[in-house]
Amino acid sequence: MELDLVEIVPNATPPVCRIVDYQKYIYQQKKKAKEMKANAAKTEIKELRFGPQTDEHDFQFKLNHAKNFLKDGNKVKAFVYFKGRSILFSEQGEKLLLRFAVELEEFGKAEKMPLLEGKRMSMIIAPIKKK
Repeated sequence: MELDLVEIVPNATPPVCRIVDYQKYIYQQKKKAKEMKANAAKTEIKELRFGPQTDEHDFQFKLNHAKNFLKDGNKVKAFVYFKGRSILFSEQGEKLLLRFAVELEEFGKAEKMPLLEGKRMSMIIAPIKKK
C-alpha cells in the first residue's frame, strides 16, 4: 500500500504511531503551522508625540487616541521631544509621561518607564490581555 509507520506523539506512554503516507503527513503539518502563524496576533507600535509644555486639551486628545490604540491591541510609545533649551524641563516631561501612564492604567500597563534618550524621553505602554 506504500504507507509508512509514523510516530505521532513520541512523549506519550506508550508512544503513539499511525500508518499514513509520510509525505502527505509532512505537508499537512507544514500547512497547519503556516495557518497558525497567519492567525497569530500581530501587534503594532503606535507613537504619540508630546512637547514638554503640552496643554490639557492636547493631552486629552492624545489620551483618547492612545485608549483606542490599546483597545485594538496595539502598543503605544509615547514620547516627549525636547527642542533647544527645553531640555531644561525634562522633569516636566517625565511628569507628563507618568500622568499619561496613570490615566491609561485600565487599558494598558507601562512596559518601560520614562527614559531620556538624547532629546527624547519615551515610554512604552502595552495593552492588558483580555481573558
